Amino acid sequence: MLEEFLQYLVSERRFSPLTVSNYRRDVERFTQWIEAQGGRPDAPETISANDLRAWIVRRSEQGIGAASINRELSSLRSYFRYLHRQGVIRKEPLCGLHALKAPKRLPSFVPTSRMETLLDRTDRESRSDSADDQRDALIVQLFYSCGLRLAELVAIDRDDFSGDYTALKVRGKGDKERLVPILQPVRQKILRYLETIDRQSICISQKKALFLTQEGRRISRSTVYRIVKRQLRQSGIQGKTSPHVLRHTFATELLNNGADMREIQELLGHASLKATQVYTHNSIDSLQEIYSRAHPREKGNDKR
Repeated sequence: MLEEFLQYLVSERRFSPLTVSNYRRDVERFTQWIEAQGGRPDAPETISANDLRAWIVRRSEQGIGAASINRELSSLRSYFRYLHRQGVIRKEPLCGLHALKAPKRLPSFVPTSRMETLLDRTDRESRSDSADDQRDALIVQLFYSCGLRLAELVAIDRDDFSGDYTALKVRGKGDKERLVPILQPVRQKILRYLETIDRQSICISQKKALFLTQEGRRISRSTVYRIVKRQLRQSGIQGKTSPHVLRHTFATELLNNGADMREIQELLGHASLKATQVYTHNSIDSLQEIYSRAHPREKGNDKR
């Protein structure tokens, strides 16, 4: 039944391979636990809301955060909803179960001054003759200038660009496509990198991937993650150093510089405006900092 559900996610919901893999992991983890408790995952009609509550308690005891548990519950909810629609079960066991209350966390982003240091560094590396140096610099610049997700960047093919390399077609969550503009300095780095991998015969396979290993294979997510972490650390950036931090920085800077919320939503590929509105908190924090430095009353300069 699980395989049929996963095939449904691929063929009808058009979920990405990564998303389908996450659903598989969440459902299998739960069903393996059910079996360990003496239950029958092969008979889903025997699974009750109490089983789900016990599962939530168990995951909490394992130190899993509320947001992660809610994501797993979302996977299970979709699975049991599918079984209900197929007539396999008469009632969905998650009916009446609500998501856990998760603390709101503001997106981490790189301050402008630190971002300038990082961009200066990657500009220098992009002038190197090394294909790896050019690739690593371009990865950082694309995350920052296009607001991409990690999976989206890894999936870029060379023919996803427009003919003049001024726009990029991005395949986002749910296999939805969006078009993002390519800034002229980044366009030049892309063209130079493509010329380098061609000249050095790195692109010897039939793969269309933009970012390649020295063996000509598509670069992995874990390698990109390590590249970004190293680049940020070497530029003196503390705190979170993931690709998503650069995506958050992209959105925060657009908002702080007057971009419309709907435009940011479209560039990020968010399905709803609610997901984009979290960046307004960072914008307000920035304004409050400016207010504290500049307003006479806040500075204690009021003479009345």
